[in-house]
Amino acid sequence: MRPIQMVDTKTQYHKIKEEVDKAVLEVMESTAFINGKAVQEFTANLNSYLGAGYTIPCANGTDALQIAMMALGLQPGDEVITPSFTYIATTEVIALLRLTPVFVDVDPQTYCIDPSAIEKAIGPKTRAIVPVHLYGHPAEMERIMNIAIKHGLYVIEDNAQAIGSDYHFSTGQRKKTGTIGHIGATSFYPSKNLGAFGDGGAIFTNDEALAAKMKMIANHGQSRQYYHDIVGCNSRLDSIQAAILDIKLKHLDEYISARKEAADHYDNAFANHPGIVTPYRADFGSHVFHQYTIQVDPSKRDGLKEYLSTKQIPSMIYYPVPGHKQKMFEQFGVESAELPVTDALTQRVISLPIHTELDSEQLKYISREVLAFLNN
Repeated sequence: MRPIQMVDTKTQYHKIKEEVDKAVLEVMESTAFINGKAVQEFTANLNSYLGAGYTIPCANGTDALQIAMMALGLQPGDEVITPSFTYIATTEVIALLRLTPVFVDVDPQTYCIDPSAIEKAIGPKTRAIVPVHLYGHPAEMERIMNIAIKHGLYVIEDNAQAIGSDYHFSTGQRKKTGTIGHIGATSFYPSKNLGAFGDGGAIFTNDEALAAKMKMIANHGQSRQYYHDIVGCNSRLDSIQAAILDIKLKHLDEYISARKEAADHYDNAFANHPGIVTPYRADFGSHVFHQYTIQVDPSKRDGLKEYLSTKQIPSMIYYPVPGHKQKMFEQFGVESAELPVTDALTQRVISLPIHTELDSEQLKYISREVLAFLNN
């Protein structure tokens, strides 16, 4: 059996090596390393795939969120509602811009922000909501957008873990996650479902004026060379990464299918075990399984991780410390927030290997060892 990786980017690369190497060499020959043809082509192709109005590439997913908030004109002291149960980048940029994070709980099934909790947290200083499509499962965007419209709030989707996921509206309409809110942001970190060979990110919107502003912000705030109309930053997706991403974009649906097949195997293996809660799949959207995250008894979670390590099976805990308990946010006095679902999940979740290159032998071995420990 091949060694098991949490994310096997090497094997994935070897399957598309010829395409990728050719694309990278073309960039090298062109010497158009910044905003070259490869960036323009990838941007257009990603925009078409997502059905977005406008796509602006940038340097990474954290920059994408920051640029989005800058473009919306959020001011110091404005409150932004966001889940505590997410990667720190989502909330880090809120504090970086001197905005105020308002942490709310997540839905116990989807692990995404709870729309009911959003409504309860809205106050006179609330300006925006940042739902996170966590682990590859979409947040309940129809309800979230209805709340935002009712209260005149902006919605910025953190789509770093769910690119390619479909959201199904009650009307029958379908949209890709990241294209529903006022702005969507994503990351192309190598381990993502659509991952580069380095850092990268992108921002999406259906608003032409917002698109123009975000494009300016990402390029030093300039409308044309050497004319800087607003304060911006330097956040660019380089041509080599764009060329690689354009190749991988063609395989994204195939990659998602492979992840779903692996998830199906796990679901079937764990279906009858009373001590395992497998990932929920809501009927309002498609889970693209950036992570396959189960819940187990808190008294067994850390032991399971240690046991799997002895069996050469990697696993991860996403995330052991929620945002409202991070030291960086002590200044906001949020550590006393009552978020029972979030607090419970940090003690119960563990993510198993899931990626495009898992084979049946590996999946059977992982499943067998998880059950062996929990049945002991």
